[in-house]
Amino acid sequence: MRSLAVTAALALAVCLEAAAQQPLDTAYTRQIRALTSEPRFNTELTDHMVDDPRVPSPFDVLGYVPGTIGRLSHTADVNRYFRALAAAAPARVKIFDAGRSDEGKEMLTVAIADSAGIASLDEYREITRRLADPRGLSEQEGRGLVARGRPIYYLTGSIHSPETGSPEMLMELAYRLAVEDTPTLRSIRERVITLITPIQETDGRDRMVDVYNYGRAHSGVRPPLVYWGRYTAHDNNRDNMVMSQALTRNMLAQYLRWHPTIQHDLHESVPFLYTSTGTGPYNRAIDAITVSEWNELAYQEVKELTRRGLPGVWTHNFYDGWAPNYVMFIANLRNSVGRFYETYTSFGAECDTARLQRTATSVEWFRPNPPLDGIRWCIRNNINYQQSGVIIALSHTADNGQRFLENFWIKSRRAIERGREGRTMWHIPAAQPRRGAVAELVNLFRLQAIEVHRAGQAFTAGGRNVAASDYLVRLDQPYGPLASTLLEVQTYRATDPTPYDDTGWTFGPLRNVAIHAISDTAALSKPMTLVSEDVVVRGEITDAGGRGAILIPATTESNLIVLRYRLRDVAMTAAEDSFTVGNRSYAAGTVIIPGNDANVRSAIESLGLVAVTVRDVPNVAQHDMDLPRIGLVHSWQNTQNEGWVRYAFDRFAIPYTYLSTQQLRDSARLAELDVLVLPYVSDNARNIVNGLPMIGPPIPWRRTAETPNLGGYDETDDVRPGIGLAGLATLQAWVQRGGTLITEGGTSAVPVAYGLAPGVDIADTRQLRVRGTVLRSRVADRKSPIAYGYADTVSVYFSQSPLFQVDTTAERGTEQRRDSAVVAETRRARPRVVLQFARTDSLLISGLLESGSELASRPAILDVQVGRGHVVLFAIRPFWRWQTQGSFAFGFNTLLHWNDLGTGWPVAPAARPRR
Repeated sequence: MRSLAVTAALALAVCLEAAAQQPLDTAYTRQIRALTSEPRFNTELTDHMVDDPRVPSPFDVLGYVPGTIGRLSHTADVNRYFRALAAAAPARVKIFDAGRSDEGKEMLTVAIADSAGIASLDEYREITRRLADPRGLSEQEGRGLVARGRPIYYLTGSIHSPETGSPEMLMELAYRLAVEDTPTLRSIRERVITLITPIQETDGRDRMVDVYNYGRAHSGVRPPLVYWGRYTAHDNNRDNMVMSQALTRNMLAQYLRWHPTIQHDLHESVPFLYTSTGTGPYNRAIDAITVSEWNELAYQEVKELTRRGLPGVWTHNFYDGWAPNYVMFIANLRNSVGRFYETYTSFGAECDTARLQRTATSVEWFRPNPPLDGIRWCIRNNINYQQSGVIIALSHTADNGQRFLENFWIKSRRAIERGREGRTMWHIPAAQPRRGAVAELVNLFRLQAIEVHRAGQAFTAGGRNVAASDYLVRLDQPYGPLASTLLEVQTYRATDPTPYDDTGWTFGPLRNVAIHAISDTAALSKPMTLVSEDVVVRGEITDAGGRGAILIPATTESNLIVLRYRLRDVAMTAAEDSFTVGNRSYAAGTVIIPGNDANVRSAIESLGLVAVTVRDVPNVAQHDMDLPRIGLVHSWQNTQNEGWVRYAFDRFAIPYTYLSTQQLRDSARLAELDVLVLPYVSDNARNIVNGLPMIGPPIPWRRTAETPNLGGYDETDDVRPGIGLAGLATLQAWVQRGGTLITEGGTSAVPVAYGLAPGVDIADTRQLRVRGTVLRSRVADRKSPIAYGYADTVSVYFSQSPLFQVDTTAERGTEQRRDSAVVAETRRARPRVVLQFARTDSLLISGLLESGSELASRPAILDVQVGRGHVVLFAIRPFWRWQTQGSFAFGFNTLLHWNDLGTGWPVAPAARPRR
């Protein structure tokens, strides 16, 4: 048996012999070797570059070798290189439009293969499309398609903007794939279709390059990457379930265009190359074959790269494989293989000394040759590792292409077969209070390429009564497992490994929409019609005997706030108590619009709301729904979570003034606003208030000739200051004069810690584990306008903190005479618990919960009266990642009733200013 050393030497000799048949680009090769900090951080696959005078290398177009210290390319330059490559080698390289970013920047997909592969791209796409949906394919036809097909391997770079190496590497890899004629590269060209999207987050890439270049020009002083894309930062890779961002929708469109066999996302974080398999628990929707393919590819890379002497190539012990919110799960949940790398970051395009924890350098079964501490690590090393690993993966795919294609076909068949036994469909009643939310969910399924049907007639199946026109999601379809993972309850055990991200996401509870599982094979044969276009819900206005007023029942539909802003000049009031008109009862929060104006009726119908016309304005206590002037506040530390709130506001056309925490010290600015929304920044109140250390020169975030991609949404001459103590004092005075401050999650610690929310504390957790979990809560104060429209119990999203603590003990009776005004004021000043978490035995709905007694019955939403104003504290995250539509109304109610939040509290406050 040959030794590993002999085998490696032979492989190197074969590679060098083949490369010798082509002239080397000696200058480029010298640069590769000079930029690599040590020879052991490269392989024979990437330590050289061939020269083809007909085809430009990255150096020829951009003037530098990828991995050059201090050089990163903007999106336009990366795309310019790929266009030059395709223009010079059209028989082997073809470019496709992959859509536009939220800011209108171009995304590309580049196909690379031999001339026969490029000429037959449409045929290969058709083969993978038919294998993706094998309904109607005979065994013989399926095997014929597998035999004629080629696996499609899709490489995607730079979804996370600070991870800068992959676009640089992919330019060089593309050139190598197009022109190098070693047996390995030739085999890949002839037997695989390689797709490349070099930059997924194009907007963030350009900002990152600007920030990096600014730092190099200013002695390392540079701002944090405050904005990546328009709305999201790191969470752009947590959008797969809801498809809210242009980036995610573009990537889904590319998947559905090509149905790639393998989709491979390139990330950077841990040393030196992690290839994904995960610790588990694995998402149950993923076919076991896919899990085996994860391991097959990862072990191939670990084996081959370790055999070549690269230290620090490993697998397993990094993430779990549970949450389906990553972009790579576009593939994993559609019977392809979704995978990723994490390579060691290089701080832009630099070198640094690796400082590793002992836990990262031990020899383990999953890490046979661990990373090295104390070595010099450069961006070129990163590029070498990524590129060598990808070439090995491509080569393995080329050698096993028909088996990967056959597996894809088998998994698609198995997905269909799974839906014909056990649970067979999901039932979504069409007639339920949140009809707009139902339509949005159905349309999301259609965007995800999940088939939705409507019942042709009423029937009973699996103990459920299905009405005609109800929505049905059959599970005997290729993407049935995807539908189920979005709708079913997630069970994450306390004994499972530490979760990497959220553990629960069940769509029905989070959206406050009723959805039922049906386990009855007979249901599959019931009459039903495929929904072939997006559902548009028209409003319904019922005539109950008059034209004196229009009543809109409180249902927590999000379009109610759209209606209020669309009809800003129309007087509207909200009922403060329940009432009856005729034989129908109406709950507190019902919107009352005097008259029967045609424009009002048209707006109600277009927004899908339900209303009733009545003879007279009801005789019930009510308050005006004054529209607030809203300020949406961001921090200069990050805009990750504020972006999700901003996205929701923009989607529902809620106008707001956008300002930073630094501007909270400006009393004149605050005087122009009625409500301030301060979304989650971090759990550290001190950091939010103090900001970044005031060391060195000011650090601007501003659009200039030097940084043309910064600014835009907001600008500052110095990102370092936070709210500051002066800002807190100004904020407190503004609230006391009648302003409403809304905080969520850990940012609620700011008003608690600095005295803006008297009577509220935040408790430390002891053993509580509740990571991104769907929990049950109950409305504690039905008279609070914040709770208008909600049932007694509500499903909410919560993740670990904060744990609010208030004194809810009853007052002790006394015979001593007390000043009634003082007693009333004292009662009014107590924090008002609007929503509280359920008891321990009923708290968990979906996800991980351990030691839930620490959280049970604690406040989830608090309303604290401060002077003439209010501080509303959300422990939950009502606008989390565009997933928690069922909680939106808690936030929207706070806005719609900002001037009357004291309704139903023991003593009404002094009149607040009206505009």
